Amino acid sequence: MKNSVLIITDLEGISGVYTIDQIFEETEYKEACKLLIADTNAAVDGAFAAGAEKVYVVDGHGSGKNFPENALDPRAIRVGVPEMHDVIHEIGAVMQVGAHAKSGTMLGFLDHTQSSATIHNYCYNGVPCGEMEQIGIYTGYYGIPNVMLSGDRTACEEAEKSFPGIRTAAVKIADSRNHAVCLHQSEALGLIRQAACDGFRARGEIAPFRFPVPFTVEVEYNRADYCEAVIASNPAIERVDARTARQVKNTVTDFYSVLLR
Repeated sequence: MKNSVLIITDLEGISGVYTIDQIFEETEYKEACKLLIADTNAAVDGAFAAGAEKVYVVDGHGSGKNFPENALDPRAIRVGVPEMHDVIHEIGAVMQVGAHAKSGTMLGFLDHTQSSATIHNYCYNGVPCGEMEQIGIYTGYYGIPNVMLSGDRTACEEAEKSFPGIRTAAVKIADSRNHAVCLHQSEALGLIRQAACDGFRARGEIAPFRFPVPFTVEVEYNRADYCEAVIASNPAIERVDARTARQVKNTVTDFYSVLLR
C-alpha cells in the first residue's frame, strides 16, 4: 500500500472563514490565508502521525498563491496543480482541506463549482457534481481513494455521500449562502488533524471514486455569452443550447482533462 498523501486545499471551507468578505476583501483575505495554512498544517500533521512517508500539498484556490510565505509545515512538499500529475503514481490517499459544496446546495457556504460568476451547473453523465467530485474523478482514475475532507457541514455531507467511508471535519455551519458560524479554531484544528489521521489509516478500506470512461461533461452557464466564449475556444466542445456546452472525455491524462475546456 502506497504511503504518500496528496492534500488539495481550497479557501471557502477553511475554519474561521465565515463571510464572503474574507474571500474578496484584501485585508480580510490576508487573514483568511493565515487560517488556510493553519488548517493545512493540521492535516499534514495528522497524515504524518498516521504513518505517511511523504505529504504533497496543492494550494488549490484561485491562482494557487494563497499560502503565506514559509508557513507550510516544512515536512510537506508543495506542488502546483500541473505538477500534481508528476507525483500521482506515488499517492496512496487524497485529502481535501477547506472544501465547499457544489453549486446549488441549500445552505452551502459559498457554494459554487469552478466559478460562481459564470457557471450555474456542472454535470458529469447528467449528474450535478462539485469540485470535490472533480478531484475524485481524477484521482479515482488512478485508483486513489479520497480519505479525508474538511469544510462546512454541507460540504462534509456531500463528501460522505460521494466517497463512502471518508473521514470528515465539519468546521462550520452556514446560516446563509454568504455567512457561517464557525467552531473555535482550536477545536476545528483538532477535528482536521484527527480526520486526516483516521482517514490515512483507513485508506485501504475506502474505495476510489471510479467514474466510467468515456464520460460526458456538461456545463450550464449563467449567460449565453459565457457559453459562446467556451464554444469558440475548442471545436471539440458542442453547444447544447443557449447557455449549455458539452464535451466527451475519452481519457483522463491530468486534472485539467476532467474539466470542460
